[in-house]
Amino acid sequence: MSDELHPGYPGYGPESPCHYRRALEVVSSKWTVLVFYELETGSKRYSELKNRIEGVAKKMLTQTLRQLERDGLVRRTVYPTVPPTVDYTLTPLGLTLIEPMRILHRWTEAHYDSVLQARRVYDHQPASAVAPEPDSD
Repeated sequence: MSDELHPGYPGYGPESPCHYRRALEVVSSKWTVLVFYELETGSKRYSELKNRIEGVAKKMLTQTLRQLERDGLVRRTVYPTVPPTVDYTLTPLGLTLIEPMRILHRWTEAHYDSVLQARRVYDHQPASAVAPEPDSD
């Protein structure tokens, strides 16, 4: 599928040639990670997700949920009520990503202060100490 057929939907462009790159495309969005953290504890309605994920726009949450559904990681269930009730839950495939995300979370808790410290050191170097980028010729 191309972006022309589905404009505005992340991930609908040409497929990446590398499986690892494809996997990163699936889980690299901060909104994807935050949706997973919310759904880890069970099904949630759209409004619950919107209220619990600080800063997410409705459009971005909708796009993220649609992409996760397309990738087989989230199941969308519509109940015949007025108005319709919709909830989202992780699929068995989606549940397989919980442990890798937990590992990343633990790494962040253990090491992110070191990343911030390295940034401060780098940012306080004189401009002459930062090596110029090599020519691309």
